[in-house]
Amino acid sequence: MSTATATTATTAFVLRNALRAERIKLTTLRSLWITPLVALLLTVGFGTAVAAAVGTKDDSLTADPGLGIHYGLNFGQAAVVCFAVLLLGQEFNTRMIGVSLTAVPHRGRLYGAKLALGAAVALGVGVLGTAGSFIGYAAFVPDIWDAPALARSATAGVLYPVLLVVFCLGLTAVLRNLTAAMGLLLPGVFLLSPLLSGVPGVRHAVQFLPDRAGQYALRYADDPQVAYGHWTGLLIMALWAAAAAYGGLRSLRRHAA
Repeated sequence: MSTATATTATTAFVLRNALRAERIKLTTLRSLWITPLVALLLTVGFGTAVAAAVGTKDDSLTADPGLGIHYGLNFGQAAVVCFAVLLLGQEFNTRMIGVSLTAVPHRGRLYGAKLALGAAVALGVGVLGTAGSFIGYAAFVPDIWDAPALARSATAGVLYPVLLVVFCLGLTAVLRNLTAAMGLLLPGVFLLSPLLSGVPGVRHAVQFLPDRAGQYALRYADDPQVAYGHWTGLLIMALWAAAAAYGGLRSLRRHAA
């Protein structure tokens, strides 16, 4: 076996072990495995409940079905943020990050394993949450399946939790503190960003924030006050996620555990 082949095999072995270790943490720590379930329940539950209560009586939900279909995501994303922050932040707060780095000394591989696991779980939440939201909404508001924007809205619904997890996990690695990350991200995504988007003086800038841009991709209708298209909104969120992930890697490599 050549040196290059042996190195590749060793790297693959280490990555598999790192992923396995993160999977064990996920399945044994209640705070990690319960938050994705809460996100799924909130996303589907709130969306279906609003569709059942409002039905076709709310013009905003029927004129742009994307608002009604993904209504529950406004609440489910709070649990998604918590999951991403807990995935790494609790290890900083409990000083267990040192133990993790002892087991996986290569910081990039440890960080990559956390990103991969977080993205995989978020993808499951996105697929199940989007499917459940569409089915729940369609049960009370018919005629949504033939809309031309359905495929794009569904794709954005699947990818939104994935990009949100990558963004939040990266920012948690930059801050290196669970409390600081939770205190910044939860109010920002769940409260501050939606409120500021309704303020005329700052709305133009707020629409480029990751959650605002990603949620615009969920909508069926165009908004003339938004400066970009639906797919571009998803791209903007992806760029935020990539920048946060890179910043998290730099921070993890430069600072002591």
